[in-house]
Amino acid sequence: MSARDGIWLVVRGDDFGMCHAVNEGIERAFTDGIVTTASTMAPCPWFEEAAKIAKEVGIPIGAHQTLTCEWDYLRWQPLTDGPSLARPDGTFWSSVELARLHVQQDEAVRELLAQVDRFRSAGLGLDYLDHHMGSVVPAAYVEVSARTGVPFLYSDEVRGGLASVSELSPREAAGKKAWMLSYLRGLAPGAHVLVSHPGADSRELGSLTGPDSVPYRWAAEYRVSDLAVLTDPDVRELVSELGITLCSLPEALPGYR
Repeated sequence: MSARDGIWLVVRGDDFGMCHAVNEGIERAFTDGIVTTASTMAPCPWFEEAAKIAKEVGIPIGAHQTLTCEWDYLRWQPLTDGPSLARPDGTFWSSVELARLHVQQDEAVRELLAQVDRFRSAGLGLDYLDHHMGSVVPAAYVEVSARTGVPFLYSDEVRGGLASVSELSPREAAGKKAWMLSYLRGLAPGAHVLVSHPGADSRELGSLTGPDSVPYRWAAEYRVSDLAVLTDPDVRELVSELGITLCSLPEALPGYR
């Protein structure tokens, strides 16, 4: 699997379906900015809205395979009943580390297959699979990809065709635009993936978790600043000036399927 000639950039908006503010942010980053695909969370409470938006505006979709839930106050639970998947309150484990200690492979596979089924029931095709927060059960992702026929983004086959995978989000807001402009200027020919987490500025994001929680900056700070950069006219202009092709993952990699 090799990249096309030129610079091809997949800008991924993560956590689509998590909450309304994230759905709004990803929609704006796609229609008014440079996001080209959205990694979507099937077990989350705002999945149906995300599915509706994706179909209405044509956002290419990947499955953000979900075996964790990091927030204090926004909690979601598995679609299946595997006991190893959930903490005592019935929701997913709050970190990758805790999930790795508890989640059994067979139960992870059944859950992730159910998540893929939810996309298909909603009338959504899937371009790829990835994972939320990190890898919990590596063999489960491989098995689900093989059984569904949907490529896993972090497989050797797909990663081997990519020149880079980078992340926009965990940076200070004041320097994020400068980082983005430098990143774009530094791209070499090939296919690249930039992971982002856009969210619309709202009280909802600020209510996800407490200020002493480990992922606190991921609730509002990183998401609002991501959206600002992704829709910034200077960023969009530089993409055009440099001749960068914004695209989905299948468009970036010939022979993807």
